[in-house]
Amino acid sequence: MTWSTYLAFAGTMAFLAMMPGPDTMVVLKNALTGGARGGGWACAGISVANFLQGTAAAFGLGAVITRYRPLFETVKWLGAAYLVFLGIQALRGAWRGNYEALDDVRRARASRGRRFREGFLSNITNPKVIVLYLSVLPQFLTPASTLGDSLLLAYTVAALGVVWQVALLFFVHRVRAWLQRRRVRRAMDGATGMALMGFGAALAFEG
Repeated sequence: MTWSTYLAFAGTMAFLAMMPGPDTMVVLKNALTGGARGGGWACAGISVANFLQGTAAAFGLGAVITRYRPLFETVKWLGAAYLVFLGIQALRGAWRGNYEALDDVRRARASRGRRFREGFLSNITNPKVIVLYLSVLPQFLTPASTLGDSLLLAYTVAALGVVWQVALLFFVHRVRAWLQRRRVRRAMDGATGMALMGFGAALAFEG
């Protein structure tokens, strides 16, 4: 694989990483409730799941999941249900709006495991991630490509996702004072909740 091929791949994946999706919404949801640390734990969970899915795709295991329809459908519906569940959580927060009573730093420390699980489960149960790997990676590989080439491309996708999510966390941290206004916070929670439920519905009824 040449450098020009790799750079073309990285540029394409960087663009896709910045497109709003479930991962972005989950990071944003946790950043709003737990600050940069809370969002960071969600980002860590997403990253681990992303690297696992990338590894599976590079070794050919992802193709097994996509070809075995019952397994693929089970993962799809679990992922859809989980995204809807997270969306409902965000909407409940917007409805209650009792943010003044929350200590964000303490909550982030106490619930880091839950935030990690939210990120991990939202990504690992989303079959669109493995489909992305399986549809894009082969376009940049040749018959002479090695397993190392496949892993490099797969891990590049995961790494670019981390970079984008960290940039999002930095932005949220910079405007944190504005985001903590009750009216703004409720609007953000409401929008995030609706987006997560929308992604869940789209995942469930697509294809």
